[in-house]
Amino acid sequence: MSIRSQITSNIFRSYIFMVIFTVLVIGLAYVFGQALGYGNSFIGIAVLLSVGSSFISYFFGDQIVLAMSGARHATRKKDFNFFTVTENLSLASGLPMPKLYVIEDTAINAFATGRDPKHAVLCLTSGLLMRLERREIEGVVAHELSHVENYDIRMMAIVAVLVGTVAYASDFFMRSLWWGGSAGGRSDRDSDRDNNGIFLVIGIVLAIVSPLIAMLIQMAISRKREYLADASGVLLTRYPEGLARALEKISKDKEVLEAATNATAHLFIANPFKGKQFGAWFAGLFDTHPPIEERIKILRAM
Repeated sequence: MSIRSQITSNIFRSYIFMVIFTVLVIGLAYVFGQALGYGNSFIGIAVLLSVGSSFISYFFGDQIVLAMSGARHATRKKDFNFFTVTENLSLASGLPMPKLYVIEDTAINAFATGRDPKHAVLCLTSGLLMRLERREIEGVVAHELSHVENYDIRMMAIVAVLVGTVAYASDFFMRSLWWGGSAGGRSDRDSDRDNNGIFLVIGIVLAIVSPLIAMLIQMAISRKREYLADASGVLLTRYPEGLARALEKISKDKEVLEAATNATAHLFIANPFKGKQFGAWFAGLFDTHPPIEERIKILRAM
């Protein structure tokens, strides 16, 4: 498969997932609203919550992630390869020079965040800078710059907000039922009670399974964006072997990145929770990243 066909395929699939996600949020808001007697106004409440969360994520998400990760500002003197590689690739890609940060951890990993190329942040671990060769660092930085150029950093922020909205709506619905908020007591008409009863049953089922479905969709989108960034990064460096070798070293590194959390895991170039994955046959559904072996295979076939 060519680099450009890989990029086109992943973009198409990612937008399909985004549409499914949006429909899920609207559908949940409609069912919960009918069950609780709010009608379609609950959809408006869900939209307002999403907008508020999006505002915070859009303008302050990068600083929140960096604070959670305990990252420090990178310096040219101390992180020479990181600085010069990023400068060269930014110039080659036409992207503004992003802000550079380093997580002091011997695990090998990296991530990009920010709301757009003008406000982008690249963050590498000190372990990556110490244990990877310059061409391998170049492959990783190109991958992360591709996340910036492809606006993955914004898309994943939006997806995170949608996941949070689904979780909040489900929790709000269940709490309303617990405190007697069901719409059954608000209507004097038997037909309304019957309709509310049907929506109530559907709402309870959705409140239980929808957060899981939302999480699975988020992880699926994250996996597709990693494939896309791999392909875009190679298009920038014209050297697939650099990233392939970097991923091989990352796969052999069994150290867990202590600074990572469940909220930030999907941002990294590889799963930061090595050794903590499920061992069952359905494990792939719950992975935030595609298998590294598959990524390396695709890279070396380009």
